Amino acid sequence: MTDSFSTKVVPKSLVDAVTERLEAAIIAGELAPGERIREQTLAASLGVSRGPLREAIRRLEGRRLLDRKANVGVSVAMLSPERLDNLLTVREALEGMACRLAAERMSDQELKELVKLLDTHARKRDVAMGQGYYQESGDYDFHFRIATASRNELLASIVKGDLYDLLRVYRYKSSTMTGRAAQALDEHRAIVDALVSRDPDRAEAAMRTHIRNARLHAQMALKKAAAEAAET
Repeated sequence: MTDSFSTKVVPKSLVDAVTERLEAAIIAGELAPGERIREQTLAASLGVSRGPLREAIRRLEGRRLLDRKANVGVSVAMLSPERLDNLLTVREALEGMACRLAAERMSDQELKELVKLLDTHARKRDVAMGQGYYQESGDYDFHFRIATASRNELLASIVKGDLYDLLRVYRYKSSTMTGRAAQALDEHRAIVDALVSRDPDRAEAAMRTHIRNARLHAQMALKKAAAEAAET
């Protein structure tokens, strides 16, 4: 069997497809933080009935990408600038430690796959055009892979658990600032270089620098969005 047939096809249900489409819309800002979800309009736009849409909404509520409030309904979750700053400050330490451990514990095969993942990211149109750096969740996400490779279940569960998906929204917003997509890719490559060298100190420092820069650019993105909203 050739390599082109080595990966099995995974069938997707309609609910899976709707969930993935909504997730991508939230991460990319098509559905903005705080925006109300209007089921009838959204179902018509997606060309699906309200049943699959409602199940997808429930899934994304569970992942904290959507909020449901009594007498208000469902809206896209959002973080205040202060809470975002606090979360990313904490994650700088957590992901720095995860990267340190990964430098010591990752297998050679995991490192090869991480290099391939970055090559895939580099070929994406939004990254190449400097428009943003969108990463799908799970194993397609650079940070998720490194957290897993730390081999510390508690640390990995924290990094990949609470608010992981919501923070992806703001990581993407950070990447849309001028020059940030290319810079973020370079920072990822610096992290990989440290991991390949099995240098824990350099790996942790590179990850901390990356998260710190993401935090600064996310703050700028929020200020820009607030200024644009004030003008309308």
